[in-house]
Amino acid sequence: MFRASVRKFARERIRPMVREMDEQSRLAPGLVREMFGLGLMGIDIPEEYGGQGGSFFQSVLAVEELAAVDPAVAVVVDVQNTLVNNAVRRWANDAQKKQYLPQLATRTVGAYALSEAHSGSDAFALSTRAEEKEDYWVLNGRKLWITNAHEAELFLVFATVDPKLGYKGITAFLVERGFRGFAVGKKEDKLGIRASSTCELLLDGCRVPKENVMGGVGIGYKIAIETLNEGRIAIGGQMLGLAAGALDHAVAYAKERQQFGKSIGEFQGVQFNLAEMAVKVEAARLLVYNAARLRDLGLPFATEAAMAKYYASTIAEEVASAAVEVFGGAGFTKDYPVEKLYRDAKIGRIYEGTSNMQRVVIAKALLGK
Repeated sequence: MFRASVRKFARERIRPMVREMDEQSRLAPGLVREMFGLGLMGIDIPEEYGGQGGSFFQSVLAVEELAAVDPAVAVVVDVQNTLVNNAVRRWANDAQKKQYLPQLATRTVGAYALSEAHSGSDAFALSTRAEEKEDYWVLNGRKLWITNAHEAELFLVFATVDPKLGYKGITAFLVERGFRGFAVGKKEDKLGIRASSTCELLLDGCRVPKENVMGGVGIGYKIAIETLNEGRIAIGGQMLGLAAGALDHAVAYAKERQQFGKSIGEFQGVQFNLAEMAVKVEAARLLVYNAARLRDLGLPFATEAAMAKYYASTIAEEVASAAVEVFGGAGFTKDYPVEKLYRDAKIGRIYEGTSNMQRVVIAKALLGK
């Protein structure tokens, strides 16, 4: 029922707007408000805070269904649920939960601010500093490539209280958009997922109340690692949905496109391509679902999350590329959706841990390191 309702919303409401949102590099006016109304922005926030009281698995399913239509919209829901909401629900104190979870469930978009110019795969090489004052912290630095930044009102910002402490100095701060010294900077002009905003954040003497430290001073590294491990499953779900959407378009086109007096789907060469695409999609689905299942059961899942993210992002590129080829010359134009899905697929191998970083995680697990 849940999955069917998300699929219906994606196909009936979002699909007609996909091309325009991509061309304009922004979400359609009112779309985020609609997603809040449907509960898609607070899926696993407990009902006592105004959320849906759902599971992490349901968040992944929602991301998958949305991504089959528009991966850009899917990542908005992904970051909100699996990174921001998830982190606040697990690491915030009671007062912070009472203040922010109802907002995140009903009206406030959240953003996860970890990356910096020199802090990508080396996630904790942070230069953003946090200096303690009497009753507040002062943050100075610049964050890059922050998803949802244009729409967000609440930012989970990671900064170091002392570079000499290494990862033990990393601290998470709940930063509101209106805090003095905080600003959202340039919006990136991207290859794919263009409707999703990606911006820089500028912290110039940003004053953050001491009560907005989340999890405690020096606990930020633990929050980031555990949250990103979970977020990778949802990115796997996004890439899975993208690949499934590309396959659906390719199958439909193969049935209708006529050549030499019959549909191209009757040619064995096309059939073999579609069959290989379908196998890859199903294999990715099993990996993603298994990782989500393990997470919800409270079992170890970091290796499985890395596998799911690595494989799903790999086959998303392959399946989207194959879909373009099924469409032939038409697939290379913007008249059909597979061109956009092909562009959208590239980011899957980069954000929330590059493919090489996922290989490192998997190999270390195999070697017992």
